[in-house]
Amino acid sequence: MKNMMEYQGYFGSVNYDDQEQIFYGKVEYIRSLISYEEDNVL
Repeated sequence: MKNMMEYQGYFGSVNYDDQEQIFYGKVEYIRSLISYEEDNVL
């Protein structure tokens, strides 16, 4: 998938909402729900 990123062995989805101007996603392939959002890529 091209909307995925990997960090320290974990994979997360990455999406962008034009209306809200935020990036958001969740950690994939784990039992817990961890979601995130941010307004810049730094």
